[in-house]
Amino acid sequence: MNCAVTTEPTVRLTVNPPDIIRLPSGLLGFEHLCAYVLLADPAEAPFLWLQVLDDPRLAFLVVPPLSLLPQYRPELSDDDVRSLALERPEDASVLCVVTVRGPHEATMNLKGPIIVNRRTQVGRQVIPLNAADFSVEHPLPLARS
Repeated sequence: MNCAVTTEPTVRLTVNPPDIIRLPSGLLGFEHLCAYVLLADPAEAPFLWLQVLDDPRLAFLVVPPLSLLPQYRPELSDDDVRSLALERPEDASVLCVVTVRGPHEATMNLKGPIIVNRRTQVGRQVIPLNAADFSVEHPLPLARS
């Protein structure tokens, strides 16, 4: 299972403080890593890299799930909405971690989306109230050559 990638330790990123995404609780299994930045390569759209700033050798492949699954609607608890200070639905940016299992198989975790408040850049990985409707290994459609 490959959900993270190791990069060369000599690579340096210049990050503007407003672009830093703070996940105070980290991600499942990576609770100690709290500072991230999103990196985009137009050739890889809609996929993004959630680059760990605390350990520059580590990045997670993520995708905004609505770009691939328009019917995806995770229901957030009142506690999640409050803790993220979400005032309106459009304040929330939703990302799902992608796991590449081989050259022709990849999945995304719909049960544990990462929700980021666009205004504050603070987020957390949540378990939606309707998590039973989703899979941690939702197959991604294969690209056609």
